[in-house]
Amino acid sequence: MRKYGIQMETLDLPTFLAVVAFVVGAIVGSFLNVVIYRIPRGVSVNSPRRSFCPSCDYRIPFYHNIPLISWLLLRGKCNKCTAGISVRYWYVEWLTALLFLATWVRFAGHPQLVPVVWILLGLLISATFIDFDYQIIPDGITKGGAVAGVLAVLIVPSAARLLMDCDIATGGGLMSRLSALGWSLVGGVAGYGLLFTVVVLGRIAFGRKALKIPDTGDWSVVEGKENPVLITGSERTPFEELFFVGSERVEIECLQAEINGKTFGKTCITILPDRLRVDGEETMISDWRSLSGKANAIRYYREAMGFGDVKFMALIGVFLGWKAVLFTVFVASVTGTAVSLPAKILRRDGPLTRIPFGPYLAFGAGVWIFYGQDLIEWYFGLMRGAGG
Repeated sequence: MRKYGIQMETLDLPTFLAVVAFVVGAIVGSFLNVVIYRIPRGVSVNSPRRSFCPSCDYRIPFYHNIPLISWLLLRGKCNKCTAGISVRYWYVEWLTALLFLATWVRFAGHPQLVPVVWILLGLLISATFIDFDYQIIPDGITKGGAVAGVLAVLIVPSAARLLMDCDIATGGGLMSRLSALGWSLVGGVAGYGLLFTVVVLGRIAFGRKALKIPDTGDWSVVEGKENPVLITGSERTPFEELFFVGSERVEIECLQAEINGKTFGKTCITILPDRLRVDGEETMISDWRSLSGKANAIRYYREAMGFGDVKFMALIGVFLGWKAVLFTVFVASVTGTAVSLPAKILRRDGPLTRIPFGPYLAFGAGVWIFYGQDLIEWYFGLMRGAGG
């Protein structure tokens, strides 16, 4: 239409809906930032209702909390105390907005499926960034997400056919819903069972082992070039060799110990990747000044992965089915190896070697959502061609 001599173009419906998907994604991304910050800290996502500055607890007004825009206008700082606000908040909003848009583009022909995928993507994004920071995936995400997945499949049974690549009865009636529910539960059991088996085999392969200590029982932890180093006699073991997955721990049965100038008698010290625990008290590794003592025994516990990953894989299976479980674990394993192995070989610790397995599982699930079935068809077509 023309108004005041200016040609006004109207958006066609597909473009308008794509813009809506992007905007909804940005808004959801802003909420996911709340989830990522609060859930690991045990803070309710509903109270306080408004977002707040992590530094000064300032309740952020709505006009300073506009997704994608406010962070730029405020130059990444709190409007009250001027403390820096991580650029990751902005990244999460962008990532969610782009993935929501990609979902609409990918499944525009099946609009009933779009909300299902959006829910799953929100769970994957939340779990990824929480796992980055804390090496945990909270039960609120895995168990709550699995329940949401079951309900989503019951409401939208076509998800079993379009996301899981499983045959179900057509028509959307009771039989199709029961069939979809069955495939969803099979996917959840497959996801849980597969990674549970990996954990059990990891315990058998790694399990519990005793570390060598000298006859005197002397041990200490000193600052290394990049990370602390555990010293037992002539053995020097950097933390990056001990804490590969993030679920490992070292237990030291001490005759006596000295931590930051405080002396302990007979006690047991548990050293985790980022903190140590003694007599019910925890000290962050970043806060230590001196750690030493005399030990009866030093035991090292290592698992292939934590149980949070097992439950996370069950969540993915509930939404995407058993085929996606196999695909996701394969992609996650290959990607994780490709990213971290070079640094491990070169014995150079860095951010890439500290990525837990959860984000790789989320990446594998994302690849399945958008490309998985096409990749499988391409692969089997390639094999049939190679076989003549």
